Amino acid sequence: MIYGYARVSTTEQETTLQLDALYRGGVAQVMQEKRSSVGSRPVLQLLLSMLRPGDVVKVYKIDRFARSLIDLLAILERIEKAGASFQSLTEPVDTSTSAGRMMMHMLGAFAEFERGIIRERSIAGQRAAMQRGVHCGRKRSLPSDTEADIVKLYSTPGNWYTLNSLAALFEVHPSTIKRAVYRVEKPGHSSLR
Repeated sequence: MIYGYARVSTTEQETTLQLDALYRGGVAQVMQEKRSSVGSRPVLQLLLSMLRPGDVVKVYKIDRFARSLIDLLAILERIEKAGASFQSLTEPVDTSTSAGRMMMHMLGAFAEFERGIIRERSIAGQRAAMQRGVHCGRKRSLPSDTEADIVKLYSTPGNWYTLNSLAALFEVHPSTIKRAVYRVEKPGHSSLR
């Protein structure tokens, strides 16, 4: 059986390009997911558990399949243990050959390197923006005067307010209350980064 695997990172994205290419590539059954590669991928795990000797797994691109070289190698090991092989439609990878296995390792290493470079650039850009006084990240859930009231209620001697009770009172998540309090009481805390 020739299986295809298509993945996009969010529910707003579509797998149409991947699906068209996979069907043109002779895929009999396509398994698809709409989720980040960072979390669990139950459809991929199901596909890997279904593989039998002689099966082939095809993907449009390697980066739709694995999040890192280590992840890629672990997935390929499962495919190999099942007696199946792997092919990428847009990269010269076919693990049924020695040259294809070598190319797979090289492409995986370059893809991981590229992700690392992108991450480093993003972090450098955020740091530069923060040094210029630009707020990075999402907007705060509560206005600063409300946060001041929360800190006052929480910090008053003899208070009976907990982070959870304040969250219920102000109708926000407890972590929002915790961050508001920690900004004043523990400004260097890791939850504020």
